[in-house]
Amino acid sequence: MDLAFIPSPSTGVIDLGPIPLRGYAFCIIIGVFVAVWFGNKRWIARGGRVGTVADIAVWAVPFGLVGGRLYHVITDYQLYFSDGEDWVDAFKIWQGGLGIWGAIALGAVGAWIGCRRRGIPLPAWADALAPGIAFAQAIGRWGNWFNQELYGRPTDLPWALKISDGPNRIAGTYHPTFLYESLWCVGVALLVIWADRRFKLGHGRAFALYVAAYCTGRAWIEYMRVDEAHHVLGLRLNVWTAIIVFLLAVTYIVVSSKVRPGREEIVEPEAAGAKTARTTETGATTADTPDAKADAEARTDVDARTGVAGESQDPGTKSGPGEDTTSAAVAADDRVGGDSAPQSASDGTNGPAEPAGKS
Repeated sequence: MDLAFIPSPSTGVIDLGPIPLRGYAFCIIIGVFVAVWFGNKRWIARGGRVGTVADIAVWAVPFGLVGGRLYHVITDYQLYFSDGEDWVDAFKIWQGGLGIWGAIALGAVGAWIGCRRRGIPLPAWADALAPGIAFAQAIGRWGNWFNQELYGRPTDLPWALKISDGPNRIAGTYHPTFLYESLWCVGVALLVIWADRRFKLGHGRAFALYVAAYCTGRAWIEYMRVDEAHHVLGLRLNVWTAIIVFLLAVTYIVVSSKVRPGREEIVEPEAAGAKTARTTETGATTADTPDAKADAEARTDVDARTGVAGESQDPGTKSGPGEDTTSAAVAADDRVGGDSAPQSASDGTNGPAEPAGKS
């Protein structure tokens, strides 16, 4: 008798009036929302604009869903195109069946299109999204719980997953591989966040770290599953895929760190330009702009030629030894409006001085 286990839901659909809310689709939607929300926070922290992540996700998400479904249908074609199967079921995505490999690959194509339209680098955008994607996968895996699918070998552990009788499944308690992968993805997200803060990952290396870490967990979790799958040299196809993708991700991290070390200083040119314009208008850093420096140098040069840069002299004050009386006179003429007539010593007017000795 099983003393403890994780129960499976009696149904994967909740009817909201005429609208059926399927648990699998609900988990996918929530996961996408979390990925965009968290990615937006990271993008803004990197110097990007609000809404850019969502704008590009409009391209990436549909491409990702199509790619994920295509990968599943191609690698499990016998479920839809064998004798007695209905090929129309290949379009029923709500029944489950999304391959993360195809979702990431084709989703990257959609993201590339969106990034190109906005004029921003795809690697920087991918770095911002990386931990959010891992969180989204952690949430999305609970869709398999609603559908009672993708479980592991039979077990009597306290956290075993109880599966009921149904199409292509036998009642019993099994390893909850959906839960293992969900927890692993949370750990991957936290790892990427920590590594990005610690090492300032850039140029796609945070995303590559997410891919490598996910593949590590997916390999051993996939090995535990008992659902039907193609095998190559004794290993499930997805295990080989995880190994190959892991090696590619690690290679990218090593090569990229040597070719393009550091992190991008500007991830969104429009945001950087707008920030500079606002700062200049407020005068906070006007002295630091090239134009301001040029104006300051020009004013200093003019002041030096006119003699105003230093302590101003009274026109009537005698110049000391070695002083340039010509410069002082010119400066004096400039200050009184350029009038060449000498100032009267008696009354301070600009008229000519009276002859000496006249009463």
